[in-house]
Amino acid sequence: MNTQLIMDYLSALSRNNNREWYHANKEDYKKANAEFEKLLKTLMLEIGKFDSSILQNNPGDLTFKLVRDTRFSHDKSPYNPAFRAHISSRGKLPVPVGYYLMIKPGGESFLGGGLFADMFKDATTMIRDYILQNGEAWEAIIHEPEFEKYFTVQGTALKKVPAGYEREHPQAEYLKFKSWYLEYPLRDRELRDADAFIAKAAGLFRIMKPFNDYLNRALADFQMPAR
Repeated sequence: MNTQLIMDYLSALSRNNNREWYHANKEDYKKANAEFEKLLKTLMLEIGKFDSSILQNNPGDLTFKLVRDTRFSHDKSPYNPAFRAHISSRGKLPVPVGYYLMIKPGGESFLGGGLFADMFKDATTMIRDYILQNGEAWEAIIHEPEFEKYFTVQGTALKKVPAGYEREHPQAEYLKFKSWYLEYPLRDRELRDADAFIAKAAGLFRIMKPFNDYLNRALADFQMPAR
């Protein structure tokens, strides 16, 4: 696994973010992408030691395209110079939640977990209702010392507790949320040694697993909207 090749390609794409350069260097992309899939496969085997539900996935099915949707963005750069993947029991779908990895040179790489998508109103309602009924379990997970050492729950949130929920509820702050996720930032130097990176990533994903499990219990009956 050559993580330096991955970083070098993405750095070059960032400096040359145009279609002409991308197509002229398609072979370099293929090589870097192959290394990323090797990295994912090895990482999945490590995750599988504590979460076997993800082992049936093919690494290539878990990755996201580099092409950006620029229709509603002021930034018209055609590519996102990042390799990204979401690893869960059902692949890269946002639900069930799983383990997220983004490699983007320049200090933007991170490990993630939980629900990043806030456009699924049913999912938001399910999690709010679950926290409402299972607040003590929620608090136990997010205040576990090892968890607090690395993670803080983040997410898009309303200014006030939504209608239908108690403003004085012990978990009122989290009932405002529309998404609930974790991020652990990665420095570029942490990605240079592939074996060390995989060990660290798997260790952090193990720590976040109870958080993911909690959200997935809340989302057990969620159905992805039909396209």
